[in-house]
Amino acid sequence: MLDNQGFDLWADGYDRAVGVSDEENTYPFAGYRDVLGTIFQTIMKKPGAVILDIGFGTGTLTAKLYECGCTVYGQDFSARMIELASEKMPGAHLYQGDFSRGLAHPLLRQRYDFIVATYSLHHLTDEQKVSFLHTLRNLLNPGGKVLIGDVAFEDRAKLEQCRDGAGDEWDPDEIYFVADELQTEFPSLVFHPVSFCAGVISLT
Repeated sequence: MLDNQGFDLWADGYDRAVGVSDEENTYPFAGYRDVLGTIFQTIMKKPGAVILDIGFGTGTLTAKLYECGCTVYGQDFSARMIELASEKMPGAHLYQGDFSRGLAHPLLRQRYDFIVATYSLHHLTDEQKVSFLHTLRNLLNPGGKVLIGDVAFEDRAKLEQCRDGAGDEWDPDEIYFVADELQTEFPSLVFHPVSFCAGVISLT
């Protein structure tokens, strides 16, 4: 697992590295643009939405939402990622912090129409995911949604199939979403598969 310094070092080449994997339709970023596009279109149905982006990276998705008039809050644990994102979104409310230890206190005082996490929450254990998702749901405005775009699978069999296909490229330090297992804790959870290794999870 990369720490904050590792992400600082990776920040300048992050978008390029992701793009190569997406274009070649390979694990782990196959379907990346479609994942972000699905989330973007969902949010655009509510003009002027208030957004919290967790682990926003260089702001690839959030900057588009910002340009379209959304109010943007965010947390990332890489100072360099925040620097790059701030250049794209000078009016956004961005905080540095490790979300595995919780959200920055100013973010807990806000309420959001959408809480977004793209390719970030796989750094949490399954138990941490459940606890964190409960916290996030409590920060939603009425009718709000948590939208998670990530390496994710409908069931454990599909995860294992992807792992076998990825071979040595598989990252054992990342803990991916398995939708049907999460649905035991969150019955209203909806999973929309986008590629063989990615999808969008929606939680109201």
